[in-house]
Amino acid sequence: MNFSENDIAQLARIHYQLDAKVKSLNGYDELNFLLTDKAGRKYIFKVATDEHKYDFLDAQVKIVNHLSQSKVANRLQQYLCNTEGKELTTIVIDGVNYYLRILTFIDGDFWVDVKERPDELLFDLGSFLGEMDNALKNFSHLAMHRHYVWDIQTAMDARSFLHCIKDHERRRIAAYFLLQYETEVLPFHSSLRRAYIHNDANDYNLLVVKNRVAGLIDFGDMVYSHLINNVAVACTYAMLNTPNPLHAAALVVKGYHEKYPLTEKEIELLYYLIAGRLCISVTRSAYNASLNSDNAHHFITEKPAWDLLFKLIRINPVAAHNAFRIAAGFSPVINEDDNYEEILNERKKYIGRNLSISYKKKLKIVKGALQYLYDDKGDTYIDCVNNVSHVGHCHPVVVKAMQQQIAVLNTNTRYLNDNIVEFAKAITATLPDKLRVCYFTNSGSEANDLAIRMSRHFTRQKDIVVLDHAYHGTSTVAIEMSPYKFDGKGGFGKMPYIHKAMNPDLYRGQYRYNDKDAGKKYAADVKRIIGELNSEGKGVAAFICETLLGVGGQIPLPAGYLQEVYSLVREAGGICIADEVQVGFGRVGEKFWGFELQDVIPDIVVLGKPIGNGHPLAAVIVTDEIADAFNNGMEYFNTFGGNPVSMATGLAVLNVIKEEGLQRNALDTGNFLLNELSQLMKKHSIIGDVRGHGLFVGVELVKDRQTLEPAIPEIDIIVERMKEKGLLISTDGPLHNVLKIKPPIIFSRENAAELVTALDECLKGLKEH
Repeated sequence: MNFSENDIAQLARIHYQLDAKVKSLNGYDELNFLLTDKAGRKYIFKVATDEHKYDFLDAQVKIVNHLSQSKVANRLQQYLCNTEGKELTTIVIDGVNYYLRILTFIDGDFWVDVKERPDELLFDLGSFLGEMDNALKNFSHLAMHRHYVWDIQTAMDARSFLHCIKDHERRRIAAYFLLQYETEVLPFHSSLRRAYIHNDANDYNLLVVKNRVAGLIDFGDMVYSHLINNVAVACTYAMLNTPNPLHAAALVVKGYHEKYPLTEKEIELLYYLIAGRLCISVTRSAYNASLNSDNAHHFITEKPAWDLLFKLIRINPVAAHNAFRIAAGFSPVINEDDNYEEILNERKKYIGRNLSISYKKKLKIVKGALQYLYDDKGDTYIDCVNNVSHVGHCHPVVVKAMQQQIAVLNTNTRYLNDNIVEFAKAITATLPDKLRVCYFTNSGSEANDLAIRMSRHFTRQKDIVVLDHAYHGTSTVAIEMSPYKFDGKGGFGKMPYIHKAMNPDLYRGQYRYNDKDAGKKYAADVKRIIGELNSEGKGVAAFICETLLGVGGQIPLPAGYLQEVYSLVREAGGICIADEVQVGFGRVGEKFWGFELQDVIPDIVVLGKPIGNGHPLAAVIVTDEIADAFNNGMEYFNTFGGNPVSMATGLAVLNVIKEEGLQRNALDTGNFLLNELSQLMKKHSIIGDVRGHGLFVGVELVKDRQTLEPAIPEIDIIVERMKEKGLLISTDGPLHNVLKIKPPIIFSRENAAELVTALDECLKGLKEH
């Protein structure tokens, strides 16, 4: 029933003997009216139906009455009694129950309208809530024991609505935080303190006067939940629309803790509880949007909630934990003086001596979050180089696929299992038809080793043609065909059956960008090698190269190069192997595989690194002809290759790339990045070349654009300074003067813009010194 203002005025006179003017107010799920009596006193008149259960309305009355005896009574609305001395009035109209209540009015500005929120106000919010929760220690009401969508302890229910979030990046972030809630909070549900809490100190329920909380209204969301959730809700809304959300939340914690001490575990989990509340909010908005809701209240916090989630993922949870502990008077968890001497000594003692560690000032990374990494000092880094975490660190879809499968079965391929067949079908569906037989291994090194073994078996030849400066892995065979290793420090030199062709480098090689026939001219060096082998009565087993050169300097191959080379190798009876270990799976943007940029079809494709998003997984994919020849009576068995967990992981990665449109993101973000870096090249002469495809990018630094003298040690200084600015990049190339930029392909345009800005600042800094 719709109640008019006249209806409400009459009900107030009949049941409360209150003669007042009535004005209708907006309400979420109840009817609300403002009453003003003849003396100018204001009241709120509320009308509810049986949707709000009489017992729960009674609980609202009881909790307010309980608090009326506490120190916060003057900051809460109080109930007026009707003519029968009761706070709740029941009327029946056309067989429907309606429940009437009148509450006192609290003056003040809504929190959302207070643009300047000084520290004293944030502290007072926490202090007020702490005082209130302390006063509720001995309160109880059965009606508050309910499963409620806005209760943070039910945050995992939000997973059911993730599909309603249509934007891939947003859905990914919400899913990530729900995974963190499941990982970090859920195990402690049974041990956290429970209490009867208000649960909704939001920016429309808090009233402010002169930098002090004047009142808290609306107990409609109250619930029996974890005590810390009341703090988490308040922190969430205190953090909205503020330039320093962590500072705001810490002040709320400080105020609360002084009135009602929190436990160390509650403080440790607070960051994830805030994220949980935000995930509930954004999934509810998305769900309501899917129903075509026109209720503005359903979306009132949607934008600021998303803004805060995007800020929150950049806040290192270690930093949040540390800030909250300090606010509560506990000792910090961050040890700024730790120079890692102990772990470095133990690493030196127990770990191989030639395992390098990045950066002069070492990083101890404790957590990954999509394209971000968190260290133990509370710093957050944008990961611009970890191409192994292809779809992002701890991508929730990939993590859940791994978790679910390992909880069911992990064994070898001698038993039938659907996963290996499903993944093989999925991966070959992305490749040319002739590449249809899969062999699964655990690393790119192992896969390249197997590819060479198969090519030698098929051709009955041993000699391999590689590119100078190439790198294909760490197994004995892989090192033998990696000039980067065998020509480097500690290398054993080139084996007689390995032959180095020229690195087709269009920037500093023999044939350069202005030579339209450079591809054919570089390919001629492969022809030379084949000719020399023929003169010795030998053939070629295989030609192997990355389809964009990684260690060789982040170099795209010249146009037509592989077409020419593959033709020469096949004419000589050899096998053409495409090493897609660093290049494939949509990274180059324009195509899914790097070899497609050259318009060729290899005989063998080797996959690794991104295939499992960090899980040890790789593959060799060949033609039927090669597979049949390899099936010579000797069993090929790999203990871990093709296991159900690895296959579930690989399939999840493929699905994420497709469903989140990540190849397109690599193209769009990569084009933006390459363009911005090219503009930067105009400002800084130290940038000699910018090259790449998609999110496979190299920036070559030189001291002189004419002599091409490599900019060393300048490049090392830049990498260190970029780290100080919160961006992780690395170096590569034969001369170690190429900035390597190969981030997870969820890397955003905003991330790319930050990278370019930071690089610009670092290069300016070089000039100034």
